[in-house]
Amino acid sequence: MKAFLQGFVYAARGIAAGSRGRNFRVMLLAAVVITGLGCWLEITSGQWLALILSMGLVLALELVNTAGEMLVDILSPEHDPRYGQVKDVLAGAVLAAAVATAVVGVVVFGGVLRLRFGG
Repeated sequence: MKAFLQGFVYAARGIAAGSRGRNFRVMLLAAVVITGLGCWLEITSGQWLALILSMGLVLALELVNTAGEMLVDILSPEHDPRYGQVKDVLAGAVLAAAVATAVVGVVVFGGVLRLRFGG
């Protein structure tokens, strides 16, 4: 049981290390704003589910991206275009999830705003 609980400590340290990056902090701020907007507009549980899963995916992928970039920097401190491609693909995964999350946000909040304020 102790080893199981220690895994949470390691994970928390990983999140702390990954959250130092500017992109993670920007995405976390966006998640906080979206959460506040969802509370204010009293969205449904299904809408919450879509938003939470989307935001969680973006934040998780940003941590994976950060870990991948750290690993590439360790393996190749000098510039190598192949490693640059690895970083680009990692960043592309985050971008794809962020765009999908933005679409989810538009669908959720666009529908709620249309119902509440007409249009």
